[in-house]
Parts: sequence; structure tokens; C-alpha cells
Amino acid sequence: MRRALAFSALLALAHPAFPQVPSFRSASSELVVLPVLVTDRPDHYVADLARDQFTVFDNGRRVAVEFFSAEDTPVTVGLVIDSSSSMRHKLADVVAGASAFARASNEDDEFFALSFNDEVRDVTPAGAFLAAHDQPALNRAFASLLAEGRTSMYDALIEGLDRLKAGTHPRHALVLVSDGGDNASWSTLDRVLAAARASNAAIYTVGIFDEFDLEKNPKVLKQLASATGGERFLPRSTDQLVQTCLQIAREIRQGYTLAYVPPDRDGAFHHVRVEATGTGGRKLNVRTRPGYFAARETADGSADMDRRNPPRKQER
Repeated sequence: MRRALAFSALLALAHPAFPQVPSFRSASSELVVLPVLVTDRPDHYVADLARDQFTVFDNGRRVAVEFFSAEDTPVTVGLVIDSSSSMRHKLADVVAGASAFARASNEDDEFFALSFNDEVRDVTPAGAFLAAHDQPALNRAFASLLAEGRTSMYDALIEGLDRLKAGTHPRHALVLVSDGGDNASWSTLDRVLAAARASNAAIYTVGIFDEFDLEKNPKVLKQLASATGGERFLPRSTDQLVQTCLQIAREIRQGYTLAYVPPDRDGAFHHVRVEATGTGGRKLNVRTRPGYFAARETADGSADMDRRNPPRKQER
């Protein structure tokens, strides 16, 4: 029965005429959803592959791909923007990049934005999403940013990952713009990485710093991206920042979505490998999530999805 419910959600995504709204929560949350990017050389995307050109391995065991899409399907996107005092001379460039990203996104993508300094704040209306095509509202939101205070990046990422769960699209992405430092969070990097691995979100990180920036931590930005199938970018100028944001939007739109039923419900971390084969059997470069935490089967036979999620942060 659970598997049948999962398929009804997938059919809704694969066939827009289907009356249901696609969702990977509740019963269908047992599906492992993989955002997959394929290239044959750097920055050259391969966007014309069929389902049978992909092979998925879960802990080394080949699994059947239950759902496949190569369409430019809408995504729920969270922008997580550093507005601490270290960003004071960079914030205008960040706003330009965020606006360019929204313009290059699927017009049906839904956005929210958070900023962080001493605290995490809503940039877009609290608890709401803005459509990517609503440029005036997004620009007003970005214009409200003010650089001051310390840096609570880990708290902002936890909040962003939690906020993605309210999205209406099955594909999720976070775009973090920061120098990678943190000096004000209650949360820790380990907790953020655990929450990221328990989600189906790809995290793209954009490092904004100069050589003498004492707050910079590019290693953390790399860890966050690598743990989720995203990518880290280190632009060195305003033009490069805008081009980076355009590239992230392009990657999100030109990727594939694969999903499968996990072979075991053991509560453990499962390593995932995806292979793609081009014309003539040529192996292609694939980037996706390195793994996921499987649900644990409970006494009543249902899947307990909550045990893998870290506790919410306490109030100060």
C-alpha cells in the first residue's frame, strides 16, 4: 500500500494532467530522491539521456529506478545569505547575484530567503514562498538586507533545511552565500551535516571572501556541498559572482531526478552511486548525493522517519 501511494505521487509529477499534487512526504517519503547532474567535460551538461542509461547502486547493490525525469521541473529553493558585518562591503554584490539567480530560474520555482548575523531572519515573508517570476517582490526582499553583527551560519542552515519541508515541489535546493565562518550559532557543523544528509536537498555554497578575511572557511563550504550533491563556488569578483549564480540556476534546471525504493529500512546511512552511460557505452561524469539515512521500520511495520532528524535548537 505504501509503495502504491508513493507511485501516485510520482505519477502526478511525471504526468501534469494527473490530479494529485506531487509529494515525497508521508508514505512516499520512503523513496530516495536523487538530484543528478551529468557532464562529459567541465561545465558541459548532458541533458538528453534516457532512463535506461542510468544505473543506481545502494550500498553496492543495484536497485531499480522507480521514477525518472529529465524535465525542467519546478524546485523549492532557499537562499541563505550572510548579512554579518564581514559582508558589509560585499552585500550589494550578493544582492546582484541573488537577483540574477532568480531571473535565471524556472519561473514556477518557489523561493524563500533567510539572512543571518547574530540571529536568523526572514528576508521573504515569514513562512511563505515567493514565485521566481515575482521579481519585484524578490528585489524588495533583497533590498532589505543590512550587514551587521556576528555570524550564525549553522543556525541559518538548520532553519533553511527545516523550511524546505513546507515546499510544494519534490526537488529541494539551498543556496548559501557566505565566507563560511561561524561565531554565533547554537548549532554545530556536525548537526548541520546530519540534517543535510537526512534531507533530499542539494546545497550549493558560494564563498565570498578575500585573502585576508579572518572569518573565511572554504573547507566548511566544500563539506556542505559534497555531503548533498551540490557544489562549492569561489568567485573572485562581482562579475564572477553573478556568473556563478547563473551557473547554479542552470545546473538546477538541467539536472535529472531519479527516485527508488530503498532496499532496507534499517535506520543506517546508505552510500549511493549513480552511473550514466553515453553513446557507444562511454562513461559520463555524474554528481549526486553521496548517500542518505534510511527510515527505520517500527513495530507496527511503518517507517519511522523522525529518528534520523536532529532535534530542533533550543531558545536562547
